[in-house]
Amino acid sequence: QLHLDASGGGLVQTGDSLRLSCATSGGTHAGWALGWSRQAPGREREFVVAISGSGSIVEYGDAVLGRFTVDRDNPKNTFALQMNQLKVEDTAVYYCVAAGSVASIRRGQFEYWGQGTQVTVSS
Repeated sequence: QLHLDASGGGLVQTGDSLRLSCATSGGTHAGWALGWSRQAPGREREFVVAISGSGSIVEYGDAVLGRFTVDRDNPKNTFALQMNQLKVEDTAVYYCVAAGSVASIRRGQFEYWGQGTQVTVSS
């Protein structure tokens, strides 16, 4: 069973940057598509980004395209989300997730997910 441990959330101001990290354990890291999903209070879960096992396929949600960048380090069993030009509407709990494909993550069909890390952007 794959375990995901997210970190790096915090309180920042509009326009700031923040980097979230997620470490995996208990499974074959490179065998999974990984990604980030977020949920703000009173709102539905939202797709943020997904990256394939090899890193060759990356898809971003429309709300973050051009501002967020994902990368993964398979030998270190980690992947990260660099968030730039943060906006108030980026405020949410961010979950690192794993699934069999990038498409599954985009659809919200996860096999595994972490505990979430809070990102708060103030104006």
